[in-house]
Amino acid sequence: MASTEAMRLFVKILEEEDPAWYSRVPEPIVKISSEIHKSKLEPSGEKAISSGTSFPESKHISIENGDHMETQDKDIIMEGLGAIGVYDNWVAPPISGHHPKPRYEHGAAVVKDKMYIFGGNHNGRYLSDLQVLDLRSLMWSKIDAKVSKGLSESSTPAQVAPCAGHSLISWDNKILSVAGHAKDPSKTVTVKEFDLQTLTWSDLRTYGKPPISRGGQSVTLVGTTLVIFGGQDAKRSLLNDLHVLDLETMTWDDIDAIGTPPSPRSDHAAACHAERYLLIFGGGSHATCFNDLYVLDLHTMEWSRPRQQGVTPGPRAGHAGVKVGENWFIVGGGDNKNGVSETLVLHMSTLVWSVVTTVQGRVPLASEGLTVVLSTCNGEDYLVSFGGYNGRYSNEVYVLKPSYKSDLPSRMIDKPTSENMSVANPTTNVSRDLAPESEAAQDGKITEIMMDNVDPGASNMRTESSAEHVIVALKTENEELEAALNRERLQNFQLKQELAEVEIKNVEISKAWFLFLFFSFFKLSINMTSLFGSSMFPYIILKN
Repeated sequence: MASTEAMRLFVKILEEEDPAWYSRVPEPIVKISSEIHKSKLEPSGEKAISSGTSFPESKHISIENGDHMETQDKDIIMEGLGAIGVYDNWVAPPISGHHPKPRYEHGAAVVKDKMYIFGGNHNGRYLSDLQVLDLRSLMWSKIDAKVSKGLSESSTPAQVAPCAGHSLISWDNKILSVAGHAKDPSKTVTVKEFDLQTLTWSDLRTYGKPPISRGGQSVTLVGTTLVIFGGQDAKRSLLNDLHVLDLETMTWDDIDAIGTPPSPRSDHAAACHAERYLLIFGGGSHATCFNDLYVLDLHTMEWSRPRQQGVTPGPRAGHAGVKVGENWFIVGGGDNKNGVSETLVLHMSTLVWSVVTTVQGRVPLASEGLTVVLSTCNGEDYLVSFGGYNGRYSNEVYVLKPSYKSDLPSRMIDKPTSENMSVANPTTNVSRDLAPESEAAQDGKITEIMMDNVDPGASNMRTESSAEHVIVALKTENEELEAALNRERLQNFQLKQELAEVEIKNVEISKAWFLFLFFSFFKLSINMTSLFGSSMFPYIILKN
């Protein structure tokens, strides 16, 4: 029996014999720090964490007896995420407040400089608490949420149903909790909404045919639609079905996509590129972890498995992903043996993988079931991770300041390698944008971005050999645009002809209507003449 299954069975037996055992478990007490993180994290102040992993050591300034803060080197004091000065390195910042209970398989979302944590799994028990980390002050606090049932709302704080393996989505200044495992699971996927104004949870009513209940799925926000893929149902059966939920009408729809979909899996990562392409990476079955990448064109609803470039990612499940512009960061996860130590980034337009940084030892970043969110402070992007499981449950927070910006970084250089355009162009055909691996060399539409550590000689050779292909691609693209323009002109000419025919018909109808009125008035005038004896009556009527 797997260790997690054994733990769940132990907890179930313990709850049957002593239902109140969990209430006697003490919460971790964390002393509120009065220290403030400095703006510079010097390399000389690095300290080893967990078997040699280097993180810049935080410098602090104590505030005692209300005295003003002073520094010997007179550096500018910055608070929160803005105090982190190093790039591409995970840092453990000073966190104050009452820390949440350690957990994994929880949900996380950012709304207005606050990271919200909901639910999760701790020692085989599902959680239902809602915690918030202020990303400017780096202080934890707990929200005493209310629960709305139907039209009535409880006036005192109540407990929402505990769950784990769910997805937390920020939407319209509210937070949506979608799917997830529960002690008493429903038959279908449920959607809960947390109102940040009233601090109230409520179950949203949906229409259509909802998918069966599950956990470990991916939920991706695309415009006003949630795209749900895969997961594991209440009977531990793995899934690879595809569903969408329209958030404006709250209507479900199941999608029968063409092409070969990813194999059934859970605990994978998903992201949307250019509001059109859904990327699925990794995940696991009961005995296998994956490192494959699939792409679903949301316009044509066709699956493809594109050719990947750069470093080869190792198999993993339980990892977390977050987008920074066109860069998709993949953090943590495990392969059934060890936690994955490296943080990867995939440039989504070129499908080039590279390693951002590597951690060692059993730190939460090399664990399963952690969450990673994106926050912006003073114009800089920050990745914030929380929790995870690597043999023990974690409630630690780490922050990475990526040098990869929201736009194309200056440290990268575009180098076309095939005869077609980039995947970023949403007007091109998916069969050329994201071709299967066997066809990628002929019809790949991939523009490679070369990293700093790539051999410049090889780069120049690749550029020269592909110059002719680029010219051919541009000519082909130009011909396609001219053909499209001609089709538009033809359609415009046809519309003008139809409009002219309609105008002619309108004129004929107007003439017929005039004659009808004239003869009707003439007939009426004859009748009026017989009554009043005036032959001028038709003239008077027509004149008026």
